[in-house]
Amino acid sequence: MLGGAGLVAANVYASASEGWGDGSGTDTTGHVRSTGMATVDCPDVGGRLTAVPDAARADVDRELARLDQQTAAAYRQLQQAGGPDAGSLDATIMQPLKEQRSASIGRIADAIDRAGERPQGLDSLAACTLRPGDTGQATGTPAGDGGQGGDAQGQTGTGQGGAGQGGNGPVVSDYADITAVPPAAPAPPPQAGASRGTFTSDCGVNANGLFNSDNVIVAPGVSNGAHHFHDYVGNQANNAFASDDDLARAGTSCVDQGDKSTYYWPVLRLQNGTKERDAGAPGGGTEGNAGRIVTPKQVTLTFVGNPLGQVTAMPRLLRIITGDAKAFVNGPGNANASWSCTGYEDRQLKDKYPLCPRGSDVVRTFRFQSCWDGRNIDSANHRTHVAFTAVDGSCPAGFRPIPQLVQRIVYDVDAPSLADGGRTVPLFAVDSFPEQLHKPVTDHGDFINVFDEDLMREMVDCINTGRTCGPSGGDGSGTTAAPTAAPTASPGSATPGDGSTEQPGDGGAQQSGDGSSVQPGDGSAGQPGRSGASAPAPPAASRSAEVPRHDATTAPARTTKHDTDDKAAPAESARPRVTPTRSAAGRPTPSPSAPVSSAAVSSAPVSSVPASSAPGQVTAAAFAPPSSARPGSQAAQGGLAETGARLWPGAIGTLLALSGLFMLLRARRLRY
Repeated sequence: MLGGAGLVAANVYASASEGWGDGSGTDTTGHVRSTGMATVDCPDVGGRLTAVPDAARADVDRELARLDQQTAAAYRQLQQAGGPDAGSLDATIMQPLKEQRSASIGRIADAIDRAGERPQGLDSLAACTLRPGDTGQATGTPAGDGGQGGDAQGQTGTGQGGAGQGGNGPVVSDYADITAVPPAAPAPPPQAGASRGTFTSDCGVNANGLFNSDNVIVAPGVSNGAHHFHDYVGNQANNAFASDDDLARAGTSCVDQGDKSTYYWPVLRLQNGTKERDAGAPGGGTEGNAGRIVTPKQVTLTFVGNPLGQVTAMPRLLRIITGDAKAFVNGPGNANASWSCTGYEDRQLKDKYPLCPRGSDVVRTFRFQSCWDGRNIDSANHRTHVAFTAVDGSCPAGFRPIPQLVQRIVYDVDAPSLADGGRTVPLFAVDSFPEQLHKPVTDHGDFINVFDEDLMREMVDCINTGRTCGPSGGDGSGTTAAPTAAPTASPGSATPGDGSTEQPGDGGAQQSGDGSSVQPGDGSAGQPGRSGASAPAPPAASRSAEVPRHDATTAPARTTKHDTDDKAAPAESARPRVTPTRSAAGRPTPSPSAPVSSAAVSSAPVSSVPASSAPGQVTAAAFAPPSSARPGSQAAQGGLAETGARLWPGAIGTLLALSGLFMLLRARRLRY
């Protein structure tokens, strides 16, 4: 799978241009004070491994995950010790950590040596350092709340080392007023041969609550490999143990069932004292990821073209990671997530969370790498097989342009009250590795391409020919469509509705045996982190009777796509047309389809305000399988008017035939 991926120059990665925070903030009296927290800073071994033989991959992945476990454990020890205030910490924390890391690095080198050439220089990466900071009393825990209540790991809501419910961030200096950020310079115009089209996939907002702290790309086969929780949309078999076959067989939350890709990112939490179900679980509260999980208001997944020329198809099972989950200690060289607010998306932040004006929502944006080396679907460090374009849109030598995934996530959260450290209006932050302190610069997104080949070809054709394409099975608001098939069971995982774990809103606080797939939720309305949200998706057995809602009337359940040409005459969009419907086998079959205007397709530029904010919109509550996959559904494809429309032509034809026969017989009688 890897081949001999070589080292690609660092300039093909995205870089954050903003400076680092100064570690200062305000206390409850408004005075400036230091809020930096001590943390453990370890060199990133995985980033140095640019070529690993296939035979050594499993062993290397396990040891890299073990390095993360060792760092997280040392950080927890540091929190319990109260900070680096004595030389004894070197003997009790840092030296044992160095010895553990040295052993793991040795096993990595041995594994690679058995299958190829032994890597050099890894031994120098064993030692870690303490990054000092203020260890004063933290702020940010709501008054009268005990945070996580002092669990076995010493994580209290007002623990030493910084603000935030988990005691390890965020802090006041992690936020910036979006209105004070200067607008970015406009992008250069595309060239004459640019691929100007867009293709949007609607996969919902994870309203059914599929979470875990695994990472099947970076740490396959390792429970809690991420040490923080992820939101998942698209493929429903997402966990550390999912094989390529599992992903191919799984259900999907995407409206177009030809998209079984997996899209995931760290959850966003409100530091409001809520104990989610992962409060005592690995990846959750035991590692400082605490507070109420917020369900996105909208998720838009748009694939765009290249400003210089045409794009080529992504290879199936291509893995892409954008951003750096360890950017706080690694530096911002690979940081790539951007933060903004609706109405201000020409202003972007990389190392700050935005403070949005009243009525404006928080926006996270990921622009994924869009150059591929033409050979590998992954690489040892999960980066060198893909690259970013240069400013002019060109790819590095040997790379070819592919559709660029632009992932836009909108949250309805208020700007926190910084004057009192979030006591009045809570702080918000993404989950992170514990030693990364919930810094916004650590935000990242992950993608595995599991589009079927027909749909990928349609995407490429749409983008290269300048059209706007997307599914018609939903209204573009981002409401989750229920999967049409139950997710494939994998070891150590739990999927929504399968009975293996408690679901959001059902009370209790259980998890799967290894803690890798806890389903958090606050129980307020069956949804994690959102009051008044819709209920979780029903079990697969009950979904066949459900249909999407397009407007105030019930429409047939279809999985169709509409292509809108910007140059088409207005009258053209008013006429019904035949568009391909994806059958259970994934092949296009003709199906009548109502027209969809370009405004109904989620293909607006990233800077636009989401169309789903319009009042009076009815969102899709569920997704039903295509009619070809459901026996006996043909009769339910239309109402009385549609049935009459099909019968009238036949009736008229019959009358004409009878009239002709009558005239013929009469003419013969007159003749004789």
